[in-house]
Amino acid sequence: MDIGIEIYSLCKELFPINRSITGDGVRETLSIIKREIPELHISEIDTGSQCFDWIVPQEWKCEVAYIIDPEGNKICDFSQNNLHVVGYSESVDKSMTLDELEEHLYSL
Repeated sequence: MDIGIEIYSLCKELFPINRSITGDGVRETLSIIKREIPELHISEIDTGSQCFDWIVPQEWKCEVAYIIDPEGNKICDFSQNNLHVVGYSESVDKSMTLDELEEHLYSL
């Protein structure tokens, strides 16, 4: 198989995985990479452990996230694109105006 096609296929497999700096997405990503590079050694460090000048944070997991417009349409949906949520965001379940919402959005 052409190396470009192999790399593209791997990227298609990896892109949908929700990765943070810790957690299940990182584990899943590393297991896929290990499938491609069997000699890769994977270690886990407990939350709260000191690693050089850093303390390993709590794992962050997002299962469902979306924004619904006034007509009831989902305009951002984590299940469609994991980039629709900033890692370590806090849960919110409330109605708000667009002006209120825009204070919490990051976009171009």
